[in-house]
Amino acid sequence: MSHGTYNTQWNEAQNQIKELLEYEGAPETQKPEVDRVSAFQTVAVLYIKYIQVFRKLEECYYQIVHPQKRIVLRHVLDGTMGRLLELKNEMVNLEFSEYHFFDDVLSDMKLTPSDIEIPVPRYFTQENEKDIKDRMKLMAETLAKYRLDDTGDKKEDTKMSLEEAIRIIQVHERARQGCLRAKFMREIRAQEEREKMLSMQGASTMDPDVASTIIQKVWKGYSQRNKTLKLREEELIFIGMQATSDIPSNHKDSPMNKLAKREEERVLIQSQHEREYQDALVNIKEKIREAEGPDIKENMQDQIRQWFIETRDATGKFPDYPSDDEGGSGAIFKTKEGEGEGDENGEGSKKKGKKGKKK
Repeated sequence: MSHGTYNTQWNEAQNQIKELLEYEGAPETQKPEVDRVSAFQTVAVLYIKYIQVFRKLEECYYQIVHPQKRIVLRHVLDGTMGRLLELKNEMVNLEFSEYHFFDDVLSDMKLTPSDIEIPVPRYFTQENEKDIKDRMKLMAETLAKYRLDDTGDKKEDTKMSLEEAIRIIQVHERARQGCLRAKFMREIRAQEEREKMLSMQGASTMDPDVASTIIQKVWKGYSQRNKTLKLREEELIFIGMQATSDIPSNHKDSPMNKLAKREEERVLIQSQHEREYQDALVNIKEKIREAEGPDIKENMQDQIRQWFIETRDATGKFPDYPSDDEGGSGAIFKTKEGEGEGDENGEGSKKKGKKGKKK
């Protein structure tokens, strides 16, 4: 899907969040609910709506490639997950159970159980991919180590002499031959019994017309079932409920495979843009430091010198430099800003006074 699709989906989620916040902040919803069932229904509706918002935001965060948008979207997504946990806690306190049934609510909202499934956010594994690989590697090494130790113990436990090994092999071979001989004798006995029964009943005969009718009935049923299945598949394809049979679902050119491939490409672009964004932050900071750093430093030094001189002229001695607890040089700049605002206000009042005298 395109960038506009996810931007539109994000906009829809934002509008839903705005509506939910307005609903929760309304005076009508702030009143305490006496009936436990009604209270649970209200919380359940909010819970389901927040799940729908969460699913949209999670998909947008997974596929949007713009780094600044993803930063804002991450805050909204984390806030939505926090609100889901709060609503879940309220439902547990109302029903005293970890499991809830939303059949009536889903029926009223015209939703299916699959619409309220909470997926695991994909950025959990995407952002911790290195830690997960390291953990899996450690587990594989640990299992391999203990598996070798177990096999070594088994080898030590199963040591036996050559005569004992030959005797065990002979016992198992004789048992295998005995089973085959018993099976062979059982089949011979069953065959003899079938022949005996046929000889007692005589050869069964069937009218050729009856036999052909039975064959036709079986064949027509098989043929009609195949036709019905084909018609059903054509109808599902026509209404868009099933993919065309020309391209199987596991083919590389199928729509689902194309969508999965496109999602993987967007994830790669997303990581590339994130690296460029982080590099740009460092580079821009360095450029500003190199280009404007000396001027900023000189201006700050001039302000500090001016503060020392003004304080000496006012008190007759140089003041002590502010300590770290007092704010250091930051306290000097705060003092200068306060004096600047006072001077501006004084000049403004003087100008107003002059204007009044002229009048």
